[in-house]
Amino acid sequence: MALSVAGAGGHRGRSVVSKAVSLLDAFAIDDAELSLNELARRTGLPLSTAYRLASELVSWGGLERAEGGGYRVGLRLLEVGARAPRSATLHEIVVPFMQDLFVATRENVHLAVAVGLEALYIERVTGLQSITVKSRRWGRMPLHATGVGKVLLAYAENDFVDQVIAQGLTRFTPYTIVAPGHLRRNLAEIRHSGVGIAHEEMTVGRLSVAAPVFDADGRAVAAMSIVVPTTVDPQRLAPAIRTAALCASRRLREGGFRADPHQVTDNRPPGPPHER
Repeated sequence: MALSVAGAGGHRGRSVVSKAVSLLDAFAIDDAELSLNELARRTGLPLSTAYRLASELVSWGGLERAEGGGYRVGLRLLEVGARAPRSATLHEIVVPFMQDLFVATRENVHLAVAVGLEALYIERVTGLQSITVKSRRWGRMPLHATGVGKVLLAYAENDFVDQVIAQGLTRFTPYTIVAPGHLRRNLAEIRHSGVGIAHEEMTVGRLSVAAPVFDADGRAVAAMSIVVPTTVDPQRLAPAIRTAALCASRRLREGGFRADPHQVTDNRPPGPPHER
């Protein structure tokens, strides 16, 4: 993608690449498309600059023009993301176990990793009978209010947990845990049981049950979850999600898969790597 310097006019102190990336970052998890005016507002770019950069991103495939005149994320970004070695390996090894779990439950099964201070959903297996959820593939969600996020936090280093708490724990529903002490106790329980449960913390009426996926060094490099209605007893799902995550972890260990320590915030569990 050749972004011209001339097309970045104004807004000193920000590079052309920074401005172009800000257009992509402007899309939130629930945004199917955004108007040019909204892109300019969210990025703080002049309207003319936003238009020129958006046009170049459209030419490259990072953005697409929507029928209503706005913009949506382009398929080219998914192609680039799929080339990431870590994600590709996790996909190849973990997805078959996610598919088995879906066949058994017919509900949404997710795989997420920690990126920045958020959970990035890198895979999702779903069907027509699955309940609707906010998460989507390549979307980001908060760590403290989701099943996968809680698991990733539970096995993270203390400094990382401190950072997540310091940025503020947003309340999404009346049931979201926002008290730091309460969250830390919850994370300790997850490390003890090997299963994280988010009960209506992100969406009322939804329950998420998650378990960690460990690499060859025993680091929790990802979390797998299943999302069901709150009418389902989470204890019925715990053995299934633990087993799927355990099998995926074993395959990662057998294949010698190790995540980049500079990209993984997760810590090893105490003692030998858990086979959960």
